[in-house]
Amino acid sequence: MPTPTYDYDGSTVIVTGATSGIGREVALRFAENGATVINGDIDHDPKDADVPTDEAITDHGGTAEYVETDVTDADAIEALVDRAHDYGGVDIMVNNAGLQLPKPMLEVTPEEFDRIHEVNSKGVFFGTQAAAADMIERDDPGVIVNTASISSNLSQHGQVQYDSSKGSVRMITRGAALEFSEYDIRVNGVAPGQIATEFTEGWSQQAKERVADDDLLKPVPLGRAGTPNDVAGAYLFLASDAAQYITGELIHVDGGWQIC
Repeated sequence: MPTPTYDYDGSTVIVTGATSGIGREVALRFAENGATVINGDIDHDPKDADVPTDEAITDHGGTAEYVETDVTDADAIEALVDRAHDYGGVDIMVNNAGLQLPKPMLEVTPEEFDRIHEVNSKGVFFGTQAAAADMIERDDPGVIVNTASISSNLSQHGQVQYDSSKGSVRMITRGAALEFSEYDIRVNGVAPGQIATEFTEGWSQQAKERVADDDLLKPVPLGRAGTPNDVAGAYLFLASDAAQYITGELIHVDGGWQIC
């Protein structure tokens, strides 16, 4: 048996939502380990850094590209996957782009509900579909990793629309793993907990005040919010040959939140 490694030299990785936050750290970590990285995001300029992700990678001698991508548009996702053909085709697809809008259920509008599900659920569904179809057509099995959340199976106050969209990601991951197993395509997910990123800009004032009071951190056995760096390793693991017998699973990276 070969020794499992995190050597991604020669691999092409697509990361949606890689401009900021968890997606950016995942992209940088794959690049550090030799991968060519394509960032599919609606924005190029990061919220939490001075240099765009693709430029940060190329400045350090790596290979990267930014492709403007609206993940709610299935045609745009297909075009993103097609762009990977310039680098030999997609080997690893990370469906990470996400949206959060904490709000009491009675106040959520149909437009807000549709928006969050289009990004979080539809984007993952068609990102998985496009990547798998391309891998099958090229007869080159790869790996798909979806960003879920502790909200995939944990309800939180004022988060019904977000929780339901991430619950959908959990089931898309499991269903796709089952369907694509015959092609040796593995599909897994990462479920982050409370991670300190600019993603929280979309939180309500009430949610921010709860964070300030540490109410959201009290259930975390490790006693702190996570960082993108804490989460990124799970993606590299699931994409590696060290995880070659894992499919249809979610890895919770939440400081122990799930065990409370």
